[in-house]
Amino acid sequence: MERKEDILKTKYFKVHTITDLKDLVYQSAERYKNRNAFKLKDKNGKIYGVKYTKFKDDVEAIGTSLIDLGLSNESIAIIGKNSYSWISSYFAASIIGIVVPIDKELHVDDMINFINISNAKAVISDEKYIKNIIDNKEKLKNDIIFINMDNTKIDNKVVDFNEIVNQGLIKVKNGNDSFKNIKINPDDMHILLFTSGTTGNAKGICLSHKNICSNVMSVAQIVKVDKSTIVLSILPVHHTYECTLGHVLPIYGGGTITYCDGLRYISKNINEYKPSFVICVPLLLENIHKKIVKTLQKSLPEKYFNTDKHFMDNMPAPLRFIVKKKIKKSLGGNIKTFIVGAAAINPSIIESFYKFGFKALQGYGLTECSPLVAGNNDMFYKADSVGLPIPNVEYKINNPDSQGNGEIIVKGPNVMLGYFNDPEGTDNVFKKGWFYTGDLGYIDNDGFLYITGRCKSVIVTQNGKNIYPEEIEYYLNENPLIQECIVIGVNYENDRETYVNAKILPNIEAFKEYLNKEDIKDSDINKEIKKIISDVNKKLPNYKHIKNFKIVKEPLEKTTTQKIKRFGNNLSM
Repeated sequence: MERKEDILKTKYFKVHTITDLKDLVYQSAERYKNRNAFKLKDKNGKIYGVKYTKFKDDVEAIGTSLIDLGLSNESIAIIGKNSYSWISSYFAASIIGIVVPIDKELHVDDMINFINISNAKAVISDEKYIKNIIDNKEKLKNDIIFINMDNTKIDNKVVDFNEIVNQGLIKVKNGNDSFKNIKINPDDMHILLFTSGTTGNAKGICLSHKNICSNVMSVAQIVKVDKSTIVLSILPVHHTYECTLGHVLPIYGGGTITYCDGLRYISKNINEYKPSFVICVPLLLENIHKKIVKTLQKSLPEKYFNTDKHFMDNMPAPLRFIVKKKIKKSLGGNIKTFIVGAAAINPSIIESFYKFGFKALQGYGLTECSPLVAGNNDMFYKADSVGLPIPNVEYKINNPDSQGNGEIIVKGPNVMLGYFNDPEGTDNVFKKGWFYTGDLGYIDNDGFLYITGRCKSVIVTQNGKNIYPEEIEYYLNENPLIQECIVIGVNYENDRETYVNAKILPNIEAFKEYLNKEDIKDSDINKEIKKIISDVNKKLPNYKHIKNFKIVKEPLEKTTTQKIKRFGNNLSM
């Protein structure tokens, strides 16, 4: 039977219907009652559980207090590290008004700008960001109610988060049903997200409860998330990728959410919480892979690694079983699935994790799509693809070229309402019911989607040839001597042609190992990078050749999801 026929006959996992996030909170509290929705650490580092019923009570309490503060139907900003307080506030604020998650890494002026644009009347935040905003309060448009998630006294005008929760619990116990009685229109805007992305200025993206809930139900049909699921939250929760898939989805399925103490503590936290489900960016998965391979190379005979085949395939079955068991134990003993997105990943890494005994499911999404559009899943995957359309979502290629490559357009209940206060920008991306993503790709005969670049990042040569920088970056990034890079089109004075150039950050530790010396000179780096570029150029047609490069000593500027900013000051050669 052909793969396409298999896909068409696939039976998805059964799901239950949720209409909005309030419905989700109440249904999950009833379905999973005394199961742990979260596992957290107290001030002494001791792990304790938060039951689903407690989570529901806290969301209800926060929402009740916010209503009593006059915040019904108002915009409420949330700024801070990933935490139980953050996500419980997100649910409460999105139910009683409009939640505005803001990136904690932004400059304070950008935070204030988004607070003002959204017309927020309250800010729920960690202490440090409240202090920064108060120090610049003359720039605020509104008289803001500040709620401090760190529960430390800043001044009399700042409310402690614990007070919000405790007062709310008392009010609900005494018969205040203002939160319980809220009726939500699933099609109304309740989530406002600002994204800087890699290709331009920030836009306000308007999402509804229907957008988020439809995305969760779609994903739950193709990736098993249930009571046994334990998630380690690593990526910033203000981003829809982490918020929808790392928080709303496990709460829907009855799983347990835990929090990473910081990037340097990932290994420690994996062994503490023993997660089964990790949502990550390619960089994290690549780093885990490198550590696994390096450890195995120290303990296994060299003969397994010196062939064209994957080293796991070179081992006798009993040894392969032992190695898989050791790898799993090193990752806490419970991991089953990695969800990887936000940037391209080498397909060999995906294949390698499958050989280790894990699922590594690459997907494609945008904030505008709540976020997931396509994904590899528990039934079907192709390592070099971002997967199939998720249930109830369609995609197609607009005006494909002779190779089938063109702009990806999407239709489904997950697609945003529009850009905030920007009807022109909204009209530019919606045509006849389809959302134009600005991403380039093609679809194979089985319906799998492949990403080839961004419309706005395309380098166009004088004779009309299109060059997709991501393709060339892929080849450069394959070499371990290159830590990161960006490929750009450069025009020179009195020359109408556009030339391909690259900015490259070398991996100094890899250079030391490769050249077997500690003192690495600039001339050493230049010599080896020239060789790498020469090898890459041999894989490409002449018009795609890298003509010039620049070595940089600092990491390239990135968004908080670790995508290199495609446009910005870092591109000057």
